[in-house]
Amino acid sequence: MGKGGSLNESVVKKILLSYAYVGIWIFLSFTVIVYNKYILDKKMYNWPFPISLTMIHMSFCSALAFFLVRVLKLVEPVSMSRDLYISSVLPIGALYSLSLWFSNSAYIYLSVSFIQMLKALMPVAVYSISVMFKKESFKSRTMANMLSISFGVAIAAYGEAKFDSWGVILQLGAVGFEATRLVLIQILLTSKGITLNPITSLYYVAPCCLVFLFVPWVLVEFPVLKETSSFHFDWMIFGTNSLCAFALNLAVFLLVGKTSALTMNVAGVVKDWLLIAFSWRVIRDTVTMVNLIGYGVAFLGVTYYNYLKYQALTSKEVQKKVQPADEETGKLLEEREGSGNGKKDDLAN
Repeated sequence: MGKGGSLNESVVKKILLSYAYVGIWIFLSFTVIVYNKYILDKKMYNWPFPISLTMIHMSFCSALAFFLVRVLKLVEPVSMSRDLYISSVLPIGALYSLSLWFSNSAYIYLSVSFIQMLKALMPVAVYSISVMFKKESFKSRTMANMLSISFGVAIAAYGEAKFDSWGVILQLGAVGFEATRLVLIQILLTSKGITLNPITSLYYVAPCCLVFLFVPWVLVEFPVLKETSSFHFDWMIFGTNSLCAFALNLAVFLLVGKTSALTMNVAGVVKDWLLIAFSWRVIRDTVTMVNLIGYGVAFLGVTYYNYLKYQALTSKEVQKKVQPADEETGKLLEEREGSGNGKKDDLAN
């Protein structure tokens, strides 16, 4: 009775902790998105400099990651040669900087709700690029599901009240760059046995993001900022915004480490619906019925995609458990055959 009670308590504790990690991640992801929108939107804080904002984030994250890895030594750095850094980390850093630049730029032109609807195309982009790089095999059922997601997003775009072509191009570009980055992480790092958690990832990637963003910043935003003499750096706004961005990376580390990447995908769907509701009720963005129908279709496709991922993970876990059992059975049979042959030899003698 006591053992059963303690077992139930530990299970309940694990479930509550999982929900806590999911809640923290949703809250921080929600906060960063709304905060970025607030800073960049011309009708709100009115600071439409997405490259500058991304560079502030990367500077803050680089400094904090260095402090955690090198000074406090809370996380062990990954042993990495200069050639590996140049051939693997730099391309990932370049794609990450482009993804952040484009996604932050989209907030100037599009509503939060519509951006979340466009982000539903991420599984489509990841699967398509994975097939191109031969990391995934082409399956007609999966492609049909990807087409259903695309169809849903197209309906949502058709029903968008404040459709902006440039904003859509920027957001689709961000999705494409991020999907390519995720696939290249598998090809360039994971396949070589190198795994980076969000802290070590920022430690290696954030500084090169900063370097990549410096050139477009000098060409595009620096001349405008130079002319805007009235601007004063608001340490409270940009400091808390950067802290939220860094905390989000820590939350990803906790969520994926303590649960799974699939849990984060499912939590992401919940977060998207919450953001759409917040955008409609609080920010007063226009959300049409056609928007919701289109996103509903895309949502069903994404849910089915996550279900297939869950099935694939479950079958892998079953295979891992079955394989050692099969090996043990094989060893027992060999031992029995060996002992049987020994007895036969004794009888023959």
